[in-house]
Amino acid sequence: MNAEPFGDSLFRCLAIGCFGMAVLLLGVEGSGMGGTPKPDDLPTTLYQTAKPTRSKLVRAVDSQYHLLVDLSDRRVYLYEGKKQKKSYPVSIGQPGWETPTGSFKVTRMDEHPVWQQPITGVIVHPGMANPLGDRWIGFWTDGSSYIGFHGTPDEAQVGLAISHGCLRMRNSDIRQIYDLVGIGTPVKVQK
Repeated sequence: MNAEPFGDSLFRCLAIGCFGMAVLLLGVEGSGMGGTPKPDDLPTTLYQTAKPTRSKLVRAVDSQYHLLVDLSDRRVYLYEGKKQKKSYPVSIGQPGWETPTGSFKVTRMDEHPVWQQPITGVIVHPGMANPLGDRWIGFWTDGSSYIGFHGTPDEAQVGLAISHGCLRMRNSDIRQIYDLVGIGTPVKVQK
């Protein structure tokens, strides 16, 4: 019999706990919901930051880059001008929590974001248990809910329709995009 290291068991417990809370959130917040979410239907604050990286908040956009998200193939494409430079797989919003479509701009960027659990209010600091991974690139908000690109501690779920509207990425992938875009970078999300 092989014993699991304590850290692996703890991580699995935390992951199962987060999944359980997501299911609970869907039951509490999602009852009766269907179709594309409206701002009033989206969950309460899923993302909250403490001590954002100031240099990223004031960095001007380099107009040569833009992002195109194609929900049908669950990928984000990085363009430099009209030339596609790279593409990355993303998780998209699950049924009832679809990722909003349209034309947006990056409004917020944070390294090592802090996440606030929307039901319990528990603050999750940066680290392995943080569901936002180590980068946040926000492009949509209604003032209380936020949608954006972020990393994830569970990279095996990248490519699935599993989020509450956000676009989850492998941490290594979002770091690459984070270093190239800035506040104001155009983001287009299409079906």
